[in-house]
Amino acid sequence: MAAVKTLRKLCQHTRYQVCQLHTSASRQEAVVISGRKLARQIREETRADVEKWVLAGNSRPHLSVVLVGDDPASHSYVLNKTRAAADVGISSETILKHSDISEEELLDLVYKLNADHRVNGLLVQLPLPDHIDERTICNAVAPAKDVDGFHVVNVGRMCLDQSTMLPATPWGVWEIIKRTGIPTFGKNVLVAGRSKNVGMPIAMLLHTDGRHERPGGDATVTISHRYTPKEQLCQHTKMADIIVAAAGIPKLITADMIKEGAAVIDVGINRVQDPVTGKSRLVGDVDFEGVRKKAGFITPVPGGVGPMTVAMLMKNTVKAAKNVLQIPPERIRLAAAS
Repeated sequence: MAAVKTLRKLCQHTRYQVCQLHTSASRQEAVVISGRKLARQIREETRADVEKWVLAGNSRPHLSVVLVGDDPASHSYVLNKTRAAADVGISSETILKHSDISEEELLDLVYKLNADHRVNGLLVQLPLPDHIDERTICNAVAPAKDVDGFHVVNVGRMCLDQSTMLPATPWGVWEIIKRTGIPTFGKNVLVAGRSKNVGMPIAMLLHTDGRHERPGGDATVTISHRYTPKEQLCQHTKMADIIVAAAGIPKLITADMIKEGAAVIDVGINRVQDPVTGKSRLVGDVDFEGVRKKAGFITPVPGGVGPMTVAMLMKNTVKAAKNVLQIPPERIRLAAAS
């Protein structure tokens, strides 16, 4: 009888241990990456860099922003940029122009700012009115002052793994991945979205050679777009170690589409109506609440990639002030005209 009691106690203890083991091994939710926290870190680095530059006898970096029209979102973005500039010690100005400005008038303004030695960084806030060709304007900005990284020379240098002005949002995504310690070497990456300012540059940064002048991530990258069939998109996302959602489609990426432990970076910014409050709110391209239960890392919207974009823009402005890119004017003209 005593032996039976002892055996029962032993079995109960074993079941308790197994239960404990199962509980401790149960999967935790994804690590939510705070873009705000990382952006503060980068802004602190930039602030120190600016002060060191100024103490060495150089002029304080200056950013000029051209804002055309009355789009509320554009005005909000520009305000965030000028506030960030002030925070890190960069002087800035916003030049407001009416939406009926002609393309020729806008070009004249850009050329004037290009020639102004006091202006280190220059950006024209996009989007522009329909009657103005954005590519023409982006190519008019001097590459050495092009803090958006949109000039054809800077895009070309990025694609050739050379040092250049990297587009701020893709660079922000790169820094999120690197500073969080998410490995890219030999990993599978799915970039949802092929825009020339976001999706394509992100893919370039992640797939290129890590040994080159502008080191890349050495990942195997797949790009999907609006014509990628849903079932094919799911096949790619389920294989991906890293998913970068930049398609502008709310809840494009759902939990059933990803593999467990994947890193999910949400670049999407979509304004939708909240079904409960009836008010509009910002959401990304990822079903955050669902995906966070399965992913290893995830960025929120807002508070993820957005703050990083502004922080990287400040880094580019300091780079412009230091005149890192020495590109002969004749090469700039030829590239812009091609």
